Amino acid sequence: MTAMDKDAGMIQVLLDRFNSQRLPRALEMKAKVDQGEKLEAFEVDYLADIGKDIHVIKGLIDRHPEYESLVVKGMQLYTEITRKALENEQ
Repeated sequence: MTAMDKDAGMIQVLLDRFNSQRLPRALEMKAKVDQGEKLEAFEVDYLADIGKDIHVIKGLIDRHPEYESLVVKGMQLYTEITRKALENEQ
């Protein structure tokens, strides 16, 4: 298996996980903070885990820049959730 094959497999797994798990969960959290609610501790931990995943994703994006705009849009969503959650805490 070549490095490109491994990357393709990893990209597919990440896209599947984003579409089936992460995006729906992010949209639920966004709706919650948009209504002025605070995030639960497990939701804050989840956002922290997303931040850790960026290190893996960054390497893939460096090798496959065609996915950069998708990653940027996802990160903008997580950033907005975090910003609004912090605002709601005050």
